[in-house]
Amino acid sequence: MKRFRIQQSGQGEQDRQLMFSLVNAGRAIEQRLEDALAGVGLSLAKFGALTHLMEAGEPLNLSECAKKMTCVRSNITQLMDRLEADGLVRRVDDPQDRRAVRAAVTELGAERQAAGAKEVAKVQAALAATLNGTDHGALQRALSAIK
Repeated sequence: MKRFRIQQSGQGEQDRQLMFSLVNAGRAIEQRLEDALAGVGLSLAKFGALTHLMEAGEPLNLSECAKKMTCVRSNITQLMDRLEADGLVRRVDDPQDRRAVRAAVTELGAERQAAGAKEVAKVQAALAATLNGTDHGALQRALSAIK
């Protein structure tokens, strides 16, 4: 049986390489963040949830958390279950809706979030050093165009 091979033009091959370079770069950055946060007992998802809660400055209902984290309600419920089991958040009654609960950051959660923020800043600084000399504005515009 004869096999056919698709020949790509030079530009097509460059485009393919660029696409996979972007995918690999995203994965590498995510892995660096996961590794750094693991050192303080967090995952990227847990750190994100704690950061949203800290920035809100007050307990948030789970629907608000899901919206801020762009995930579905069932995922945020499972995430909050894990955060609560770790002692990083606690559920409190919603004073405006007795059927709903809110997530509040515990003292330990605030400490871990602060420690995580320091680790994220280190990853960010290392990435900035790697990209030193790159036109950040052009790179940001190009990456923002990808949807």
